[in-house]
Amino acid sequence: MRKIIIVIITLFIVSCNEKPKAKFSLSGTTNGIENGAMVYLNYNNKALDSTVVNDNSFDFKTELPNTPIELWLHNKDFSKYRAFWAENKPMTFDATKTEFRNAKITGSETENLNFNFYQKVDTLPRSERQKMEMEFVKNNPKSIISSSMLSLYSTTWGREKTEELYEQFSTENKNSKFGKEIKRYLELNKALKIGDRFVDFESENQYGELKKLSELKGKVVLLEFWASWCGPCRLENPNLVKTYEKFNPKGFEIFAVSLDENKESWLTAIKKDSLNWEHISDLKGGRNEAALIYGVSGIPDNYLIAENGEIIGRNLRGEKLNEKLKEILE
Repeated sequence: MRKIIIVIITLFIVSCNEKPKAKFSLSGTTNGIENGAMVYLNYNNKALDSTVVNDNSFDFKTELPNTPIELWLHNKDFSKYRAFWAENKPMTFDATKTEFRNAKITGSETENLNFNFYQKVDTLPRSERQKMEMEFVKNNPKSIISSSMLSLYSTTWGREKTEELYEQFSTENKNSKFGKEIKRYLELNKALKIGDRFVDFESENQYGELKKLSELKGKVVLLEFWASWCGPCRLENPNLVKTYEKFNPKGFEIFAVSLDENKESWLTAIKKDSLNWEHISDLKGGRNEAALIYGVSGIPDNYLIAENGEIIGRNLRGEKLNEKLKEILE
């Protein structure tokens, strides 16, 4: 009996000395938001939580799926928004004397690092900013910000630079969501250039049928990367329709890869723009498998593939595309 009492007392002492685990909370103050308006926490384009604003103040006590995690705080119509890195700690948001998107946020070391860095580079020319972003990733191999940044810019910075920076990451960073995205890019990307043979891939068309690029072997093929939400792509589509109508009877085909995520938007754009050629998409947006294979960092983009499978042009549009096709097919 005495032993049991001692064990109970020991457990009681240990439990009393244990500190409660920190949990995420966000206490905010702002200006210009009417009473009763809602503000939302958004993660990965999905609503995570919401709360009501009273006297320009609000509070969140939200269970986060993991941390550090990048969240968006915004009002209903996104006229006020602020992205930030949250940790499982009490945090504060202060926009009483500044714009909502420039609010001061405290309580997260990750957010402090991120905010201070972008304060330095936001006004720099693109080339200088990119150089500093690469330096940041190199100098902060354990930071989730680095893996997030490298995941975003991997196709822009290219396979060689991406691999160099990725190899310096901590094991935890490599195993993060962003680290896995980078690894997938490195596994898929072929760093293709003019003169190389095309790389085959397979994906579903708008009817759910699997289609391969190689099924068009023997034709001159324009591998076109686009999306319904891409303004320049949609503006170029009427020219592409004319080119297709002129050269399709002579052996020209288009294999269009959509970087859409919303199938309905994709299908609507195909119909509205009268795009009567082969279409495929895995509906993974910028993480589209074909786009990773071919190193597409922005759209519209395309590769022109000859009848023998050789890549003979890239990003050809309008008259330049027509001239190349005339040279080959007429």
